Amino acid sequence: MAVPKKKVSPSRRGMRRSHEALSTQAHHECPNCGELKRPHHVCASCGHYDGREIVPAGKALKAAVRT
Repeated sequence: MAVPKKKVSPSRRGMRRSHEALSTQAHHECPNCGELKRPHHVCASCGHYDGREIVPAGKALKAAVRT
C-alpha cells in the first residue's frame, strides 16, 4: 500500500487545491423588469427572453430557479 513518506505542508496542500474553488455565477439585469437573471435564461420574475414574452405573466416557471 502506498504511504506518504513525509507530512504534506499546508502550503503544498493549498497549492494542490487552488483549482477547486467555485467560480461566481454571472448575472445580468433583465431589460424588461430590471431583476437579476442568468444570461441566456428566461427571466423568473417577468417571463421575458430576448425582448419577447416566453412565459405568460403571472404563471410560474416549470423548473426551479437557481440563484
